[in-house]
Amino acid sequence: MKSISIIGLGWIGEPLGALLNEKGFQVLGSTTSAEKQERLSKKGIQAIRFSLNPHPEGVGFNALFQSEILVVNIPPRTRSGEGQFHLEQLKYLRALIDQSPIQKVIFVSSTGVYPEGNSPEKYGEDFPLSLENTGNDTLFRAEQMLSQDRKYDLAIVRFGGLLGDDRIPGKYFSGEENVAGHTRVNFIHRRDAVALLAWVIEKELWNEAFNGVAPIHPLRRDIYEKNAVELGFTPPASYQNEPEGKDRLIDSSKILETGFEFEFPDPLEFSYLPLRQ
Repeated sequence: MKSISIIGLGWIGEPLGALLNEKGFQVLGSTTSAEKQERLSKKGIQAIRFSLNPHPEGVGFNALFQSEILVVNIPPRTRSGEGQFHLEQLKYLRALIDQSPIQKVIFVSSTGVYPEGNSPEKYGEDFPLSLENTGNDTLFRAEQMLSQDRKYDLAIVRFGGLLGDDRIPGKYFSGEENVAGHTRVNFIHRRDAVALLAWVIEKELWNEAFNGVAPIHPLRRDIYEKNAVELGFTPPASYQNEPEGKDRLIDSSKILETGFEFEFPDPLEFSYLPLRQ
């Protein structure tokens, strides 16, 4: 039985832990609160209280670094000193990894690392990223920090917009004026994101980067309108008057070529939980 630790049992990490448990892996994860630790325990997910503030804090957290595989899923806080806090977190985390018997690491990144500008070509994993062209220098530096001078195998998974279940894209723009609806999306459903991480682990797709984005890219406007009709809230009041043209699209063909299949390849067909009244 392979042992896996998940740093960050959040919106993606918790269902990932549950799925890996089902698949027979020995799973241990981290959370920052005693209440969540207790709730996870009732669900059969063993969790240790651990946080990076930015230095490591917790009780008994060294157990997290005794597994064969480590999943790092701690997105940067957008308001924290232009990403410096996140990079400090990863510096301490990297030191813990280097002192541990961990053999394999999955780092959850974001397609925000690609340039911000629209392009006639989709951005693929082989796009030559640099500090000069990246759309997010914190993400770029974070990937570099975990990639360089390492003794472990590494897989980087760059997710697009994580949606589905209780994250409904149209709800965020309900009733808003002048909404950008003319560009196409790079979304992935939560269940596909979780399944993709498990796939990388099971198929041992190490020392690669993968884009985690649904292969179909509908217009934002079409998604917002469909969400409103199906879930019973107000659509955007108006849209920006912009011409349709080139978009910033992310290519997911690499993960598809490994045999992975999306449950929700089209964001127009994402499943959502009913809105609470």
